[in-house]
Amino acid sequence: MTRDYAKFPEDDNGNLLWQMQEDGDDLEEIHEVEFSMYFKTRQAAETCAIYLLHEEQKISLYLDEDVEPNEWVITVYVNLLPEYEDIVYLEQWFTKIAEQFEGEYDGWGCTAYVFEDLDEEE
Repeated sequence: MTRDYAKFPEDDNGNLLWQMQEDGDDLEEIHEVEFSMYFKTRQAAETCAIYLLHEEQKISLYLDEDVEPNEWVITVYVNLLPEYEDIVYLEQWFTKIAEQFEGEYDGWGCTAYVFEDLDEEE
């Protein structure tokens, strides 16, 4: 398959989406994409979490004790078709929100959805 650089530009987001496509992930299906933000204090994370809930976002909040110093992590779960323009828009939005609450946007990821043809297994 030849890469369509209009659909999968040559940057981190385009490369990840292209890799998903190459791995057999069906990008025409809705995915739950996870966007992560980090905060140094519980208060900043909780204030941001409340803001995101008011924006009707599905989130999780936890203390990451595996890093030093410990950080508070918010993960925002968004159901969408994983298209480049939408990912870039949401990254910009979450970056702005994280910075507004003295945090840092860290990136996105999602579970791959690879479906094998059931006829092949028989």
